[in-house]
Amino acid sequence: MFNLFGRSSKNQTKSPRAPGDTIRARDLEYLSTWSAQHGGQAGGVEGFVEPETIINEMSVVLVDGSGDWTRRKIGGPKGIDVVAKKLGIPLYFAEETGYPQRMRDRIERDRLIKKRLEQRERRARMEQARRSEEES
Repeated sequence: MFNLFGRSSKNQTKSPRAPGDTIRARDLEYLSTWSAQHGGQAGGVEGFVEPETIINEMSVVLVDGSGDWTRRKIGGPKGIDVVAKKLGIPLYFAEETGYPQRMRDRIERDRLIKKRLEQRERRARMEQARRSEEES
């Protein structure tokens, strides 16, 4: 059928890199630096490979011993091998193993801290408004 804008629907769902591509050098360098700063090969960092979806490329999430984490795109299956070889850390498939409890705990803790800070700021603004109302 005639497509007014000259795009096929097939190309709209394609990820930016082909599935056979590998990790970009800047992403690998970032992961390497992050891993070294957070425990690296000493057993403090694990990697969790996330599958490619219609929206996102295949990616890896690195998680340290305290639950701190970072995520970067790895392009495709070749990226898994490159990351494993360069970082020397255990890699797991997130679909099979899930994410570690320490990561989920860290996300929840960060969410609660953010919520408490927002409540504190809101309370301070309300108090300031009340004071300025009383002074008027």
